[in-house]
Formats: sequence, structure tokens, C-alpha cells
Amino acid sequence: MELTHHEIWGLIHGAIFGGVFLLSFAGVFAELWSLDAPLLTPSGLLKKLRILRVGTWAMTVIAWAAVLTGTYIAYPWYRAKPPSDTTDFTNYPRSLLLSDERISGWHEFGMEWKEHVAWLAPILMTALLFLVLRYGPRLATDATMRRIATAFLVLAFFAAVVAGGFGAIITKLAPILN
Repeated sequence: MELTHHEIWGLIHGAIFGGVFLLSFAGVFAELWSLDAPLLTPSGLLKKLRILRVGTWAMTVIAWAAVLTGTYIAYPWYRAKPPSDTTDFTNYPRSLLLSDERISGWHEFGMEWKEHVAWLAPILMTALLFLVLRYGPRLATDATMRRIATAFLVLAFFAAVVAGGFGAIITKLAPILN
């Protein structure tokens, strides 16, 4: 099996960065959810906070890597304009989607929405990282703050799922080949 340069970057962007982000959600969610002071010893709290900091840092970096590689590496290939005399849009994914009215909605709704919603994941993760770094121990004693932090995490996950889902479907319909 041989992959083109564009396919390799597509895998890095979607399968590696996107996949790792989505998989790491469970660990960070579990640490955040179980961060409840009455149930923890002081050393247990410190251990949980350390794991939460590392996990949140990792998810934030990975979210930014996914969005930046998608926006500045893969997206320009998707948007490439074919020469005016071209009738074969195989190497021009956006034009390929728009050329068939049965699937043009995937660009008109899916890709346009994906372009904007995907940016919510790293922005929300950065906000969560700030909360974890700034208010770490307080997250264990303040249930409202912990719920806000959990909401940031869940919304970031949802944004990534939506963007990844649209990305997978669009790539299946109109792949970036070369």
C-alpha cells in the first residue's frame, strides 16, 4: 500500500491528531469527574491534579495541532480550483462535491460548518487548561467550577466529533488524493 503526500497529511490530521484527541477525552473526563475533595486524601488529590494537568495539556496541544494542520495544510488542497477547461474533478475535492447535486450539500453544509465548528475544540480546551492550571485544587472543592470545566471538555469533544464526522464523510466522498 502506498500513500500520497496529501493522504499522509490527511492521516496525521484526522486519524492521529483527531483520533488521539477523541480517545484522550475519556481519561481527562474520568479524572475531572472523580475530582471530589471529600472522597480524596491530600496525596490522592495531588496525584489526580497532576494527571489532570498532563492530560489537559496534551489534549489542548493535540486539538491545536489537529485544527492547524487541517486549516493550513489539508484545507487548501480541498479548496484547490481546477483549470477552467477541466471536466474531471477527481483531484479537486470541493469542485467534485459541488459538481454533483446529490452530494453538494456535504460541501454547502458539512464542510462550511466543519471549518468553523472545529475551531471550538482547541479554544474550549485552552479555556479548560486555564481553569485546571489556575484553579486546580479549587476544582475539587467547588462543584460549580468543576461542572463548568466539565462542560468545556464535553463541548470541545462534541465540536471535535462533529468536525471529525463531517471530515470523514467528506473525505470518503471526495478524497484529497495528490
